[in-house]
Amino acid sequence: MPKPRTIAIDGPASAGKSTLGERLARALGYLYLDTGVMYRAVTWEALRRGIPIEDEAAITALAETIRIDVTRPHITDGRACSVFVDGTDVTWEIRQPEVDAHVSPVSAYPGVRRALTVQQRAIGERGEVVMVGRDIGTVVLPDAELKIYLDASPEERARRRQRELEQRGCRIDYETVLENIRQRDRIDGGRQVAPLRKAEDALYLNNDHLTVEEELALVLAHCDC
Repeated sequence: MPKPRTIAIDGPASAGKSTLGERLARALGYLYLDTGVMYRAVTWEALRRGIPIEDEAAITALAETIRIDVTRPHITDGRACSVFVDGTDVTWEIRQPEVDAHVSPVSAYPGVRRALTVQQRAIGERGEVVMVGRDIGTVVLPDAELKIYLDASPEERARRRQRELEQRGCRIDYETVLENIRQRDRIDGGRQVAPLRKAEDALYLNNDHLTVEEELALVLAHCDC
């Protein structure tokens, strides 16, 4: 099988999609695109323009009119990719705490999801891309040459998330993290537009007991690498 030019990685929160996606893209020399950065870009631009986040119609109109592009890093400063809004580099701006606090409702607006799906597909059509999200193999790139559904138990994902938060200096008990994970799963699975689900032709990979290196080796084997 020839090396796939479009790779879709889906899965629930804290399953390790970003880690796998970034390492896989680096191994293949591909663009790594976590589609979450595009929702962050819309959120950042809305805040910059003073558009109320709760104004769904205005936020949707914004997503339909701005041009978001994601490319391989053009600067060596630790970024996994470069993110542009109407030609302006906003790679680090979209990581601001204010964006963190407002991106969830923006990403839930159906019109925003539809608008960004169009732009995500355009990037995917270039090829040589590893795209990560929750609806890539089912909605954004249904014809991706390799689809991966990365999974882990809620308990394992909660343990990972708790460790990650503690490394950032945030103390939170395990049961709270676990409930947050389960709540996120309910939201993602019950979403009216593009709910989280495994594509029928996706490779299912549960990484409860896999190291990142083992996981990457398994996927690379499916890439004929």
